[in-house]
Amino acid sequence: MALADGSDARGGLGSAMTGVWIALGVVALAVLIALAYWQIIVAEGTYLGPRAVAWTYDLVASRYDAIKQFEPKNERWFLARPLLRDLEGLECPLVLDVATGTGRLPLALLRERFGGRIIGLDLSLGMLRHARSKLRTYDDQVKLIWQDASHLPFADETFDAVTCLESAEFMPRPAELLAELLRVLAPGGTLLLTNRVGREARLLPHRAISRLAFEQLLAIHPLTAIEVQRWQADYDLALARKPGQRQAKTSKGIDLAQLVRCPACGASLRQQPPALSCPACTLSFPIQDGILRLAQPGR
Repeated sequence: MALADGSDARGGLGSAMTGVWIALGVVALAVLIALAYWQIIVAEGTYLGPRAVAWTYDLVASRYDAIKQFEPKNERWFLARPLLRDLEGLECPLVLDVATGTGRLPLALLRERFGGRIIGLDLSLGMLRHARSKLRTYDDQVKLIWQDASHLPFADETFDAVTCLESAEFMPRPAELLAELLRVLAPGGTLLLTNRVGREARLLPHRAISRLAFEQLLAIHPLTAIEVQRWQADYDLALARKPGQRQAKTSKGIDLAQLVRCPACGASLRQQPPALSCPACTLSFPIQDGILRLAQPGR
């Protein structure tokens, strides 16, 4: 009788332990799913590095515009028109749109009869392909570049306007990003930049910064005419001017070989269709489907 009671006890204990392990497994699985959701959906891969962010955007590139449900009139009213007013008087201004995505800003500018030239840069090749499909009829005004934004492949003071919308929070170091945007902005040029402040910004520690920190970051640099307003539900939108006198110049006919610098060594590139090549380090960067591919795998 005692042996039978002991067997029953051990059997009951084993069943209880099995239940505990199953419960722990369920909790662990739930935690992993929550972490995966936070990292891929909320943080969009930012804590895994720029290539992970680009990968998440590649996955949704064909559906991105439908997911975001952009209002074209809002894009033109709050983005394109203020930028055009600030560029008024320049014959053919040159604009750099960093993290251009599906080409929202270039398209908004062109629909407002923008007469200048635009370079759209992004690390998501899928997003650039989608942008290309929308901007194909504007080949003479828009060029697309596949490249990381952390080291912009351009000489100092190249652009009359530099924009970076809804993406600074996915960059590893927002302060360094701002410095790089201002480096390639010409004296008297216009900066258009967003900062994420919505509810999910709290889920992006060390990436999204507070409204106060954003204003302090702008104040560190000698910017003038700073205007900050709420953009959509989750962002602040800053428009500012880099000090200095604008130079009378024109960007008619975008020559990428003259504009772009080698991302490996910083040397000027030369045209060798269908690619750009670096005479200094002998690297070659193809132009495929209308996209200059600087961000070559393994480099």
